[in-house]
Amino acid sequence: MSADARMNPGWRDRWSAQRDRLLTSPRFQQAASRFVGTRPIARRRARGLFDLVAGFVYSQLLLACVQLRLFDRLAEAPLTAAALAREGQMPLLSAERLLEAAASLGLVEARSAQDDGQARYGLGPLGAAMVGNTAVAAMIEHHHALYADLADPLALLRSERGGGALSRYWAYAESAEPGALQGQAVAPYSALMSASQPLVAGQVLDAYPIGRHRCLLDLGGGEGVFVATALARAPRLKVMVFDLPAVAANARSRFAQLGLTDRAQAFGGDFLRDALPSGADVVSLVRVIYDHDDEPALAILRAARSALPLGGTLLLAEPMAGAAGAEPMGAAYFGMYLMAMGSGRSRSAAELTALLHQAGFDRVRQRATALPLQAGLIVARAA
Repeated sequence: MSADARMNPGWRDRWSAQRDRLLTSPRFQQAASRFVGTRPIARRRARGLFDLVAGFVYSQLLLACVQLRLFDRLAEAPLTAAALAREGQMPLLSAERLLEAAASLGLVEARSAQDDGQARYGLGPLGAAMVGNTAVAAMIEHHHALYADLADPLALLRSERGGGALSRYWAYAESAEPGALQGQAVAPYSALMSASQPLVAGQVLDAYPIGRHRCLLDLGGGEGVFVATALARAPRLKVMVFDLPAVAANARSRFAQLGLTDRAQAFGGDFLRDALPSGADVVSLVRVIYDHDDEPALAILRAARSALPLGGTLLLAEPMAGAAGAEPMGAAYFGMYLMAMGSGRSRSAAELTALLHQAGFDRVRQRATALPLQAGLIVARAA
């Protein structure tokens, strides 16, 4: 901001400054909490601030429930704290405290007591969404690496990004030779991507009729979960996966296990350096671009363009910054996650569109998905 702008603020800045003085006034805060008209607002904001303070505790309570497989257990029948203590090998007091805390978060809920008076607990509305949800459970369990890097957030913000537990987890993020990574280096994140891919695959394929194409090339396609889902929806479709050699080997094994080798191929290489297989009329990038910085992201999009014929289709699916109702996900969660990972950033649909035009695509359009918090979808044509 220029010196003139600071000395001559506009009406919006003056209004904001006056509002800030009012909201930070202890006298106003006390009055707002007492006055019947403003009391609900004051309480809601106090609750929102406290939720931010206690957020780590909430997430760790959720992790404990996931590690205990509590939600799948409650889907079978309600249980008492005593039963949870036996099954979870913990003191009764700990089981009671966990169930009470989980109930306060909507993960479980109290049910009618047993004849002996012991309280029973069943699924809450949020816990019900976790039943059989291996995708979200896998994401929750891998967060230990992120939390390790966020233990000192200022140290992370003052660093050059990466270099910690999360960048070691996503081994390719800081590797000078990602194509040389061996199976043990790619196994943890490949398993996570395979577990979490169903979250996105269904939304993308619900939003776009993949059956209109004859051959799909999935760049950074991991172990082939997305393309296997596409094959189930389009009987005449053939697919190719391109990923690092060690990951592609796992995809080939998956295709063999599923009996898909006549329709599915997996190619190993580095899409920033190596030529891509030809023959596809549609290329997909599912949660790939957002974990790369601008220069490699543009290079990947250009590689995708080179693999397509004129008029070929690109499907770009990932969580997008500024998505309605998901603003904290892009700015706060992915902002810090990708900083800890050491690569990438969350981009808006407009920013992705600009990159696509630079890479040689036109007719760029957004397609609505059921849960934009998890993934938005952009469709573009090779120009």
